[in-house]
This record gives sequence, structure tokens and C-alpha cells, in this order.
Amino acid sequence: MSLLFVEYPKCSTCQKAKKWLEEHDVSYEDRHIKEQNPTAEELKAWHEKSGLDIKKFFNTSGMLYKEMQLKDKLPEMTLEEKYALLASDGMLVKRPLLVTEEKVLTGFREAEWEEALF
Repeated sequence: MSLLFVEYPKCSTCQKAKKWLEEHDVSYEDRHIKEQNPTAEELKAWHEKSGLDIKKFFNTSGMLYKEMQLKDKLPEMTLEEKYALLASDGMLVKRPLLVTEEKVLTGFREAEWEEALF
């Protein structure tokens, strides 16, 4: 199974998730979200594969999200506009992101990751 782990290395949740992957001998491709931000096309594919609400892909606790007042703006935006917005800056994207062949997980919840990987 090929896994893509999209992270921001300074994020403590990402560090915890990475440590968990290594402790469970899970091999993955690592991607720095700031240096290699997901494209709108990738985000669309991941969103569709995840079955999650698009809001789950936004880093709602991030400073940029708050500065841009996205809580008020997102309901008025189209899905395509949301993909483009997420693709504009990696700091808007919820992390870590774990992309498997069948699933896409946002954030790190150990039980959810265990169920997806084992």
C-alpha cells in the first residue's frame, strides 16, 4: 500500500502522527505542506475519496483561517472556490493528511488511523 503523509514539520500533531507511523513500521512518502502545497486537483480527488465534508479539510484553528475570516466566507463559496483557496496556501489545510489508496484522513486520531491501516 502506498501512503502519502502530508505534514507541516513544526506541527505537534503532525510530529505525533509521524512518530506513530514509525512505531508501527508504516512506510510512507513524506510531503511538506508549505513547500509542496496540494493542488486544487489533488484536493478535489482527496475530498471525493474521503467522503468528508470539505470543511474537514480546512485548518479551522489556524491563524490564517481566522485572519481571512473564513468561518463567515466559506458558506458562500462554491466547492471549486474552496479547492482553489485550499491550494493557495498549505497553512489553510488541515494536517496531517494521510492519503491511502482507499481513504483520506484529516488530522490525527489514532484509532481512525489504526482502522485505516491495519
